[in-house]
Amino acid sequence: MNRYVKKLFLFFVLALAGISRLSAQVEEEFSSALDSARAKEDNKKDSVVFTARYVRYTTLAMMKQSTRTVQIDTSHVNFQYYNKQNLPWNPSINLGSYGLATRDLLFNPNKSIGFQAGFHAMERYLLHSDSIQYFRARARYSELYTVGFFFDDQVFRARLAQNITPQWNVGAEYHATNTDGYYLNQDYNDRKAAVFSWYESKDKRYNMLLNATFNNLNAAENGSVVDEGIIGGDVFQDPTSTSNMGYRTRLMGQNATRPYNKWRDNGMFVRQAYFLGHLDTLNVGTPEMEIHPTNVLAHNSSIRQRQFIFFKNEADVSAAFPINDVDLVNDTTSITTISNEFTYSFYLRGKGVFKNEAKLDLAFQNDLIWYRDSLTSDFYQNSMLKGNLGYKFSDRIDVRAAVNQIVVGQQAGDFLYEANADVFLSENAGVIHLGAYSQNKSPEMAFNRLNYTYHQWNNSFNKTKTQNLSFAYENKKIGFSGKAEYFLMDNYLYFREVDNPDNDELLLRQITPAQSGALNLLKVTVGQNFRVGRFHLDNRVVYQKTDAPDILATPELYTWHSFYYANILYKVMDFRLGMDVRFNTPFRSPSYAINAGQFYNDNVGINYSTYPIGDVWFTGNIDRVNLFLSYNFFNQAFYPKGYYTVRRYPMNDANFRFGVSWKFYD
Repeated sequence: MNRYVKKLFLFFVLALAGISRLSAQVEEEFSSALDSARAKEDNKKDSVVFTARYVRYTTLAMMKQSTRTVQIDTSHVNFQYYNKQNLPWNPSINLGSYGLATRDLLFNPNKSIGFQAGFHAMERYLLHSDSIQYFRARARYSELYTVGFFFDDQVFRARLAQNITPQWNVGAEYHATNTDGYYLNQDYNDRKAAVFSWYESKDKRYNMLLNATFNNLNAAENGSVVDEGIIGGDVFQDPTSTSNMGYRTRLMGQNATRPYNKWRDNGMFVRQAYFLGHLDTLNVGTPEMEIHPTNVLAHNSSIRQRQFIFFKNEADVSAAFPINDVDLVNDTTSITTISNEFTYSFYLRGKGVFKNEAKLDLAFQNDLIWYRDSLTSDFYQNSMLKGNLGYKFSDRIDVRAAVNQIVVGQQAGDFLYEANADVFLSENAGVIHLGAYSQNKSPEMAFNRLNYTYHQWNNSFNKTKTQNLSFAYENKKIGFSGKAEYFLMDNYLYFREVDNPDNDELLLRQITPAQSGALNLLKVTVGQNFRVGRFHLDNRVVYQKTDAPDILATPELYTWHSFYYANILYKVMDFRLGMDVRFNTPFRSPSYAINAGQFYNDNVGINYSTYPIGDVWFTGNIDRVNLFLSYNFFNQAFYPKGYYTVRRYPMNDANFRFGVSWKFYD
């Protein structure tokens, strides 16, 4: 597959070179304009030449609708939530340290169809091609972000973007993380990078987006703490404990024999779009200018190479795996995907400021997939038809329908049919969102086939069918948001421990994929934010009720509350000082299969006691600098002494974190 990468990389370089030649004629004029603006700054004729208003970006999703940009975010709101495991709006269960295997705490269905690998444990940390931001800036824009320094979690990010000409912007970003963990072999590190470019022709009709992403995630595995001799198997009840690092873990290898799960995920993406016919323009001559076409022809092309690797080189003396006398394990799954999508879009608008608009999208997507594991290799392909139909009635009602159907290939018969409607009542009355979808989805590859040292199976499961209805209401005036979702699922897939009524040692820790019958879930999410003067109380409550709690393994109730004081200090620092508290009811906590990288329902079925977990924090902004200080799980000093979300894996202790970011754009 290296030849495909080389060809696409060559195309990437040649495209950039071609854009450079096209833009050479306007480069001198653009440079002169910049020099003039900088001269004004040097002569102090203007107090501010460049502000955040002139540093804007777009995304792939935005460019599929129109040429539109949004201003960079300079606020410090939610800046303290650097750890993707602990997002209040999307909490998780995990192995207890930053970067280690993670699963959603709440029920969040996967709406993708087609070929999927089935590995999700470190998905939250990936840098995805379709999430890249493409910039437009009057001056060079750069950003530095760091968390930790001498603390356990050391997170660093850097980003740079610059317009070479008014039509062409290039940029790059780099992410590096190193964490120590709280117990032996809990360290994690990643190195992620992206290069990106956005070119727009002078007549505003042609756009090209290019990016290349590189992910290398490396998570150590300790197999959990050995609980023999610990009261109740709970390390937090051990009165003899003096240091977490003093506990023996099931996997003890170091350096060259250090056990780990490693993900490599690299890709390249190119989108070319051409606008035909009349162009409608808003905010002409301002940074907020938008270009709305009437006809669009577009081609998206991408290549993605993924590897999922588990390695260990030590005897399993503490029963971390099913019984097996193999010391050296190097299980690997490799997947290469080449995708091409051709799209035609048509818009029909009334006169005025887009109060009535009809839209039709038609697309054809072809995916070529090369799959290889430790024993087998295969080639698959899928061809998908896509259609989107939408209509806006004035500026109050927006109705949309979408069809995605795989018509030929390995996952033929997969579909996702979806309909949505937004009804704007008024500024005071709020907005209503209605939604429904029907999904027919093929089993992910990890359920149908696995050829690993400790786990092997070859299945042919039925497709999973999901029906969904949702109703949401939002009123920003009173700070309220609410959503009710109903799911009816059939043939839901999950992992479980094999039945072992006689407690046979040969069957311990052996997992197998399983498929359910029909099951139901009702999910109600309510958010209400209060404000009294400068004091704020933000609340989020999620209630989930299902007839299959032992299968879905998710809590019935989750709540998050944030109380904080907001003010401006000496007219210089905009800050917030607050405290968060989160809580969820007990649920069937899953176990973790180390080499397969999968969470599974074990035969023990432990429901861990849960407690409120509190964090105190401070965030502030001074000019272009954001910072935060946080002390997480502060109530460990009182109660409880610790807690679990995954069987045998104690969660992290109380910890202090510090983070800061700088933005430069002049």
